[in-house]
Amino acid sequence: MTTKKGAISEFIQKYYLHFNAAALVDAAKAYEAQLEDNAKMLVSLAGAMSTAELGKIFAEMIRQDKVHIVSCTGANLEEDIMNLVAHSHYKRVPEYRDLTPQQEWELLEKGLNRVTDTCIPEEEAFRRLQQHIVKIWKDAEANGERYFPHEFMYKMLLSGVLEEYYEIDLKDSWMYAAAEKNLPMVVPGWEDSTMGNIFASYVLKGELKASTMKSGIEYMTFLADWYTDNSENGIGFFQIGGGIAGDFPICVVPMLYQDMEREDTPFWSYFCQISDSTTSYGSYSGAVPNEKITWGKLDINTPKFIIESDATIVAPLIFAYLLDM
Repeated sequence: MTTKKGAISEFIQKYYLHFNAAALVDAAKAYEAQLEDNAKMLVSLAGAMSTAELGKIFAEMIRQDKVHIVSCTGANLEEDIMNLVAHSHYKRVPEYRDLTPQQEWELLEKGLNRVTDTCIPEEEAFRRLQQHIVKIWKDAEANGERYFPHEFMYKMLLSGVLEEYYEIDLKDSWMYAAAEKNLPMVVPGWEDSTMGNIFASYVLKGELKASTMKSGIEYMTFLADWYTDNSENGIGFFQIGGGIAGDFPICVVPMLYQDMEREDTPFWSYFCQISDSTTSYGSYSGAVPNEKITWGKLDINTPKFIIESDATIVAPLIFAYLLDM
C-alpha cells in the first residue's frame, strides 16, 4: 500500500523531470521499492554531512527504519555530537571564498576550525567531548574491554553525561537516534578524525593501548558477517559523497565472493551515489556505477543511479520523499 506523499514529494515529482533532477526522483522511487521488498539499506556518509546538519532529517530516517546500517567517516561520527553539544558556539562564514590566509589564521587563533562556511569551536566541541570520551576509553581498558569507535560514542550518548550541554533538539541528532537503536555501523579510517587523533595521542603518552580500540579489519569482518546474515532480500547501497566511507563497505561483496570463495554471495541490490566528483584518473568517487560491475560489486541488473549534484541539496530531498514529506 502506497502512503500519500506530502508537499515536498509532490513538488519534486511534478517539476524534477529531466537530467539530475529526474535521477533524484528515480533514485528515491527505487530506494522506496527496495524497502517495500524488505531489502536492507546501507547509507554511507562522506564529506561533512553532520556539520551540514543532515541529522535534522537523517535521524528520522533512522527512527523509521529506512536505514539499517551506516558507513561514515570519523568526522561525521563525531561532528553530529559536536553540533549537539556546542551548536551556539559555531560560527558561519558565508563569505568563506573571499578569506585571505591571514583571516584563516585568525580563525585558528580563535579556536575556530573551518569546514567550508561553518567553523567548529574547538574548546566547546572537541574538548567538551574529550573529557568524557577519554574516561570511557580508560574505563573500558581497565576492565579489559574493547569496542569499536561508534560503540564508544553510543556509550557516551546513552550514559547521559552530555545532557547538560545539549543545544539543539535531541531529535535532530542522527547519532543519538542511531545509539537508541544500536544501529550497526562501520567507521573506516576513524584514526584521521579529531577523536582518532586524540586517542592516538593517549597511546603515544602511554595512557591507553591501541588495542582498546577495535580496528578497521575488525570492522570489515563485522560487516562481512552482517552482510551475510542480512542479504536474504537484498541490501542496497546509498552513497553520499565518495571516499573511504563508500569504498570500504562496498568492497565487502567482492571480498566475500572472491576471497572467501562464497560464490552464493548476492551483489548489492541497489546503488545510488550523490557526488559532484568528475570522472578522472582512477577516481573512486568519480567512477560511474558500471565500473563497479567489473569489480564484482554490482550486478548487470542492479538498479544504478548517479546524481551529479550537491549532497546537501539532494540527500534531504530524497529522504523527504522516503518519509512522505
